[in-house]
Amino acid sequence: MSHLQMEETPGLRSPVLVTAFAGWNDAAQAATGSVLFLAQGWSARRFAHIDPEEFYDFTEARPIVRLDPKLQRALEWPSNTFYYHIDHSLSRDAVLLLGIEPHLKWRTFTECVLELARQCGVSTVVTLGALLADAVHTRPVPMTGYSMDADMAARLASMGVTGTRYQGPTGIVGTLHDACRRGGLPTASLWASVPYYLGTAANPKASHALLSTINALLDLSLDLTSLEEQVRAFEQQVTEAVVSNPEVSAHILELERRIDAAQAEGAEAETGELPATDIVIKDLEDFLRRQRQDGEDD
Repeated sequence: MSHLQMEETPGLRSPVLVTAFAGWNDAAQAATGSVLFLAQGWSARRFAHIDPEEFYDFTEARPIVRLDPKLQRALEWPSNTFYYHIDHSLSRDAVLLLGIEPHLKWRTFTECVLELARQCGVSTVVTLGALLADAVHTRPVPMTGYSMDADMAARLASMGVTGTRYQGPTGIVGTLHDACRRGGLPTASLWASVPYYLGTAANPKASHALLSTINALLDLSLDLTSLEEQVRAFEQQVTEAVVSNPEVSAHILELERRIDAAQAEGAEAETGELPATDIVIKDLEDFLRRQRQDGEDD
């Protein structure tokens, strides 16, 4: 039995495969939020999935019980779902993989992804990720990335995407890149840095940075207007939450100073520790809760 379940085999024009996985690679849901934005904005069509049975510890990633409109109970399992988008105004089509980092059998899992890539004639794989870092919400989102393809690497550099020499533990994204390299499939990896003092709060600004980058890299002609509105609201909400705590505000100002000074000198900012994040996160959550309540009252 194949772990890859094809529901349809679409005829696609040299598509690019854009992937994001919830979990270790997905701080503030920035990567999965980006692929979800694409899937919804394009009304992308689901056509395949990877059966979760062999790849998850279901005591860690438990299935969820849902009630349908007829109040019938159904299980929702951890999913890795493929979608496709055809737009003849673009030079090629797109395949999206929206998934969850597996717990088990990573090499078998990545072979499932490559099997789909072969069947669909995928020409390039782009992975999206996000990490918690000494970034600040008042500055542009720092973007890092790499590609073993010389043309894509040069294009990323021209777009201001900082190269990375990271060595250390990796996630399913790193495993997928290694499998693509051995299979001769060009790849690019893009990472957004998310302010760690915001914790796990969903960050549309980081998603916007990722989408803006792949839009320029792949010439996708994306309309990001609705996301830009979310970014403005997000920045205002975070600023109000941060201002309510003078200690955190002072440390963020210091971090801004370090970042600005390092950029002026063409160097990386020195890392420093911010105070505990729970106060900021609580303030932000309280603010968002009040905003929702006010909207419901209106």
